[in-house]
Amino acid sequence: MTYEEIVSDDHKYIMQTYGRYPVAFARGEGAHLWDVNGKEYVDLLAGIAVTGLGHCNPELVEVLTEQANRLWHVSNLVYTQPQVELARKLVGTTEHMSRCFFCNSGAEANETLIKLARRYMTRVRGREEAVDIITLSGCFHGRTFGALAATGRDSLADGFKPLPAGFKQVEAGNIEAMAKAIDDKTCAVLLEAVQGEGGVIVLDEDYVRAVEKLCRERDVLFCCDEVQAGMCRSGRFWAYQTCGVRPDIISMAKALANGLPMGGVMATEEVSKGFVAGSHGTTFGAGLLASAVASRVVDIMQRDRLDERAERLGNRIMDRARAFMNAHPGTIREVRGKGLFIGIELPHSAREIWASLLEAGYLCNLCHETTLRLLPPLVIAEKDVDAFMDALEARLLKG
Repeated sequence: MTYEEIVSDDHKYIMQTYGRYPVAFARGEGAHLWDVNGKEYVDLLAGIAVTGLGHCNPELVEVLTEQANRLWHVSNLVYTQPQVELARKLVGTTEHMSRCFFCNSGAEANETLIKLARRYMTRVRGREEAVDIITLSGCFHGRTFGALAATGRDSLADGFKPLPAGFKQVEAGNIEAMAKAIDDKTCAVLLEAVQGEGGVIVLDEDYVRAVEKLCRERDVLFCCDEVQAGMCRSGRFWAYQTCGVRPDIISMAKALANGLPMGGVMATEEVSKGFVAGSHGTTFGAGLLASAVASRVVDIMQRDRLDERAERLGNRIMDRARAFMNAHPGTIREVRGKGLFIGIELPHSAREIWASLLEAGYLCNLCHETTLRLLPPLVIAEKDVDAFMDALEARLLKG
């Protein structure tokens, strides 16, 4: 099909919930994409932090093919080796987590986190009133009803109210507001160490540690959303590890299976007691195909030390962007990020520059109209990073 035919059929047959970019991709390899007309692009979006190991990674293609020729699906009513191997490897990436639950997406992972936190408090701890989840301004935890209520954005909730009760939101960075918000009805605090949809807002590490300390003092659960920032993107395997904290539960998804739909939570041994047989479940979570691929993803990320690579390349981009900002006042307002999770905010609308970069063959994300969000594959070549920065700087100088 031609690009025009694809767009026409999309508008005719698909619900129009996305503001799509003017491109249709047909093939990918590593950090490169080709559209239906054969034009090549450097991918600095990775499917929104999903294809961390790049497109069509040969090792993942191999393990997927092997599993596809063996067995696809048998349900979670039986044991499967790929699922338990994945859980063991993921637990091994942490210092204190003990158990996993697998699902299909980031929103479903956060729904699971919310359910586990509430059920642990009400059934294991016997605190029937402790059901409220506190989140932060600027957060994003998903679009299902519970996750949407946790996100707390009126713009995303338009037409969907009433949302589920039991959620509070406080100003990010304000520890006094957090201390005031926690009461006898509080079950847990949920935060992202780096708020991706908020425009790549990096929470102050001292603040994150202070929130954890407050949770321990008040006897509520401390939880981290690792859906976008996890899996080596922040410069550590999990973003919470950059802050020196030990959450009770984390959610994960996106890069977990490098493009196959998969999400999950990890929890401590104690908090995992909140789930028992029949209290939660899913049909497709940790299916054999996704589990086999995700298991290899964890292997590769650890073997190739992609957390260290993300930190090094991310610093390369941010150092260069900040040097340019200082040398050319008024071109960039702020550079934010951790690892290969970067936001370059301009003092005006970035839409024209974003569109010009796309036309030149560089795919990145425009966030909140003023911020270029960079989430490239963790395997992106240094020469591609440098070429992108050359292209960006040239456009910023032109104004």
